[in-house]
Amino acid sequence: MTIGILEVNLVDAHGLSRTDFFNKIDPYVLIQYISQEHKTSIAKGQGSNPKWNENFKFRVEYPGADKQPKLVLKIMDHDTFSSDDYLGQTTIYLKTLMEQGVENGSAAQLHPQKYRVVGDSKNYCGDIQVGVTFTPRVDTQTYAQEFGGWKESQW
Repeated sequence: MTIGILEVNLVDAHGLSRTDFFNKIDPYVLIQYISQEHKTSIAKGQGSNPKWNENFKFRVEYPGADKQPKLVLKIMDHDTFSSDDYLGQTTIYLKTLMEQGVENGSAAQLHPQKYRVVGDSKNYCGDIQVGVTFTPRVDTQTYAQEFGGWKESQW
């Protein structure tokens, strides 16, 4: 089993469907990998074409319990006085990327590209641009510092 870092570069989105008829949407994204989750900042007032340019890191194991590892990106509309609205989601399958990283012993990358966002009824709701890099763990010291984990003593 290989442990590594999965870095997600969330760039932007285009053509997101509106849920608020009177106001611009204030989108944010929930990025999920198995039981880990990160949330982007809220793109306040940016409407259907938000820009984030944010990076997130996940600890991954390959091969793991999930035979088809994937990232799920749920796009939400932040509402102040009511519950947030679900706009849609996209799924990025990672098995090939992780296999490549493990095989080469170095970082494997999916350069930022557009993925289709689909709603509850599988209807097209816009595009989201995301890049993903998988780096197999090589140096335990760097890994421990990266995640604030416990390092084994040399004594």
